[in-house]
Amino acid sequence: MSGDHAHDGLVSTEPAVPGQPVLRWASRARGVPEVSRELDRIWSTVSLTAETPEGGLERRIAARSSVMNLVVIAGRSEVGERAASIVEGLAGRHPSRSLVVSQADPDGPPWLDAQIHAHCILPAAGAAETCSELVYLTAGGQTGQHLAGVVAPLLIHDLPVAIWWPFEPRFESAQTRDLLALADRLLVDASGWSGAGLRRLVQLAALPEAYHLEITDFALVRQARWREAIASTFDRPSLLPYLGGLRSITVRYAARNPTPGRTNIIKPLYHVAWLADRLGLAVDGRLEPNGATGGYGAVLRTRRRRIPVRLRPVEAQAPPGTTLAVDLRCERRRSVLEIDVTAMAEGVIVRASVDGLAMPERQFHAPRKRESDLLAQAIDEAAHAHVGAAALRVAASLVGEPPPAARPGGVH
Repeated sequence: MSGDHAHDGLVSTEPAVPGQPVLRWASRARGVPEVSRELDRIWSTVSLTAETPEGGLERRIAARSSVMNLVVIAGRSEVGERAASIVEGLAGRHPSRSLVVSQADPDGPPWLDAQIHAHCILPAAGAAETCSELVYLTAGGQTGQHLAGVVAPLLIHDLPVAIWWPFEPRFESAQTRDLLALADRLLVDASGWSGAGLRRLVQLAALPEAYHLEITDFALVRQARWREAIASTFDRPSLLPYLGGLRSITVRYAARNPTPGRTNIIKPLYHVAWLADRLGLAVDGRLEPNGATGGYGAVLRTRRRRIPVRLRPVEAQAPPGTTLAVDLRCERRRSVLEIDVTAMAEGVIVRASVDGLAMPERQFHAPRKRESDLLAQAIDEAAHAHVGAAALRVAASLVGEPPPAARPGGVH
């Protein structure tokens, strides 16, 4: 996306190949009003018809087919370029007006450079193309310090706004608050945040009430395959009665350094939060570091018993913070059920034993999701946002209260 583009307007009117995105428009602008004019010019210039080999005309390109606004707060240009390539790949699945915003030269004079593209895709032979706009914005000087003022005029105002923050947001900053006031949904990946990630997680959990938006955390979306595998264990009639007798939860995670605070533990924490929500467990003891062995401990409870929770660091080749295993111990009368769930790149394995006798191993084919898959699924899962919202609330209650992030002056 960097550098001058060779085109200034219509790029191609060649027939598209079904399923393959094609760049129909490319131009540049140096200010917000000019960007708006270029976006309008796309749909007044691109022809809706093209000549067929037989000499007739047929509809080739649909008018703007956006269903949402997607705003990517990229920060650095290299993050913006990677995010733009992912967004381009979603043109057919989720047509949108996408703004990828990067910042540069914060101490220089104010300036703005914008590359405006229209990407179209042919769903099937004989259908009209669906098209969406991608605007790659680089803002410098004071312009880069007031991104909400750049973004707001370029949104399609009758469509929902999702803001994707690929790196760690500073929820306490005025710039972040101004951007969140524009949003209906916030997309983040808390597993990439600094330290243990816990302080920002609690701030994240406060945002839905403060800004009336939904949260989608890629760290939680990735765990869908784990959740399905764990839930399927109790599909077996002989094991279902053990579900009410949960006695302990242990999550092992990869760590180069076992010292608490040195490894992001958002992923292992989300496993515990989801289980607590699904089983109706309350927080009886908040998450505390274990100075003796590393890792963390907490306590959940039912009406009758306390359930210890352990997050255990394990030296492994996997990226730090990656969940290695979820272990559950359940009791029913004097019988003990032990469940061990592990995952690899292509699937999840569930091992269960009752009183030491191993049951047949279950393997689930569920490949690890790429970032493009996560973004598409996050957009698709608006109707299932309650699962993530509940897990986020429980995770925050396990952590406790940090200093509060500032709230907006009003609601959008």
